[in-house]
Amino acid sequence: MAISKIEHIKTISEFHRLRGLPQPEHPLISVVDYSMIKRPANIGDLNLILDFYQISIKRGINAKMKYGQQEYDFDEGVMFFGAPNQVFKIKPNRNSTEKRSGWILFIHPNFFWNTSLAKAIKQYDFFAYSVNEALWLSKNEETTINSIVQNIYTEYHSNLDRFSKQIIISQIETLLNYSERFYNRQFITREKANHQILERLEKLLNNYFNDDNLINRGLPTVQFVAKQLNVSPSYLGSFLRVLTGQNTQQHIHNKLIEKAKEKLSISDLSISEIAYELGFEYSQSFSKLFKEKTRLSPSEFRKSFN
Repeated sequence: MAISKIEHIKTISEFHRLRGLPQPEHPLISVVDYSMIKRPANIGDLNLILDFYQISIKRGINAKMKYGQQEYDFDEGVMFFGAPNQVFKIKPNRNSTEKRSGWILFIHPNFFWNTSLAKAIKQYDFFAYSVNEALWLSKNEETTINSIVQNIYTEYHSNLDRFSKQIIISQIETLLNYSERFYNRQFITREKANHQILERLEKLLNNYFNDDNLINRGLPTVQFVAKQLNVSPSYLGSFLRVLTGQNTQQHIHNKLIEKAKEKLSISDLSISEIAYELGFEYSQSFSKLFKEKTRLSPSEFRKSFN
């Protein structure tokens, strides 16, 4: 009978032991051959939590994995990122006979202490928006990534000296920067999906600002918009910056100003009344934002129509 459970793995050494791997050469970083990982034959649906980062390219995973709102079937050229303490739901496919291959790079957060990545690692959005989209690599892109991972593997398997850690950190930074470049390429090339998200965003903001209950609802937040589009806030922000040059907050403000211009030009409402209808608690805040966006005060804009 299949076993359903939550598995919380706290160290890289523990992962090696539980998956039938030799002890890692370094306790805080390890490149694992995916084909060498062993799982119990009777393992069932599994919720897996790791206390360390993972970056991987896997083939023949023989399972479906749910991470956040998205379910993944792993195939050729899929690169995946995970941060500490995130939950992965794994559902094995017992009928598959596909041969497993690929690699997983594990990095414990302690490895980043006193390095440039201690804070910078949190700035790479794909550790957050991977809940919405994995990274699909071309053959050339995968070759580039594999060579960097091989450099990391070779370095920590060599005789470690005072230069080793910084060299590995530099290689990890290079890996993350290439990944960021490839994600941006993916945003740009997936025209149909991109168009659909932009279309949904436009419809969402139009409906929101046309709602008669806007006074009570207040202005939409980035978190609200992202949730309605079923993506993470960081994913949506990165997506919009790449495609439009503006982040989510700027898109919200643009739609707000568009609605404000409409009210200023066709209604007799006072500036304060318009601010209130648009969800502002204070009219001064509305006037300040309007002038920042248009270089005119609301009253100056209104006069231009008289």
